[in-house]
Amino acid sequence: MKAINEYTITDAATEQMAGTPNPRLREIMDSLVRHLHSFAREVGLTPEEWLEGVRFLTAVGQKCTAYRQEFILLSDTLGLSALVNALHDKRARGAATKSSLLGPFYRQDAPMMKLGDSIISTSEGTEVVFYGTVIDSAGRGIPNALVQVWEPDETGNYDLQKHDPSVMDLRGRFHADAEGRYYFRGVCPTGYMIPMDGPVGDMIRAQRRHGYRPAHIHFVIGAPGYRELVTALYVAGDPHIDSDTVFGVDESLIVRLNRTDQESPLPDLPSIHYDFQLAGASDAMSGRVGADPSQLTGRVGA
Repeated sequence: MKAINEYTITDAATEQMAGTPNPRLREIMDSLVRHLHSFAREVGLTPEEWLEGVRFLTAVGQKCTAYRQEFILLSDTLGLSALVNALHDKRARGAATKSSLLGPFYRQDAPMMKLGDSIISTSEGTEVVFYGTVIDSAGRGIPNALVQVWEPDETGNYDLQKHDPSVMDLRGRFHADAEGRYYFRGVCPTGYMIPMDGPVGDMIRAQRRHGYRPAHIHFVIGAPGYRELVTALYVAGDPHIDSDTVFGVDESLIVRLNRTDQESPLPDLPSIHYDFQLAGASDAMSGRVGADPSQLTGRVGA
């Protein structure tokens, strides 16, 4: 019998897992256990600290509902979501717009709308038009690309955070036209503090972080034969553009509000213009670092 101590335990644990039939699961779990054990040894983890970590993760899970995903928020604030995005972008075949976070507030059943429609139901923020073209790596328009959008209201809250989260606001799905052009009306994006009433908020306060996200609007864009793009546009001038709590900002995704844009399809409104570029699909893997919270509340594998 092999003696178990702080060093031999790692090999003992990974040897027991060596028969895992799925090779990718075996690879991931082997690496996870080795890194996790190395972390515990490096910091000299105490029983009290281990138990506090268990309490924290338990509280994170208990905060999750069909309308709230605290674990995705935790991943975002630790920079893990941004890291997975960066790794996903490296696998792209051809030029493409930079990914950004899907986040914990995506909903897959947003209403289908016509180009030019407004995603505003109850919000009272400043109305703006978002427009541009969905193009391929060679710069050609992609006909009928599906554009999904969502954003917080003028108070910095998403519909999922309201008293009746079943009511949708500031969400929509649009098909680009035959030349890949899209446009719709929404509110001028605003910045906000992430939900601070749960364990992730407690962590952020303990780390003396501000907890703010800069003003932004989310997009998921796809078309047959192309990699789905999960990204966001960030408004220049926001005071937290350089210190996003979830590390989602890339310089290429920063846009400016134009108040006199004669090229806009709705020139009487302030506008934000952006052309999104999709890479060709080389695999069927998803780029969604996040999910509709309602899809994550069931039993794993159910």
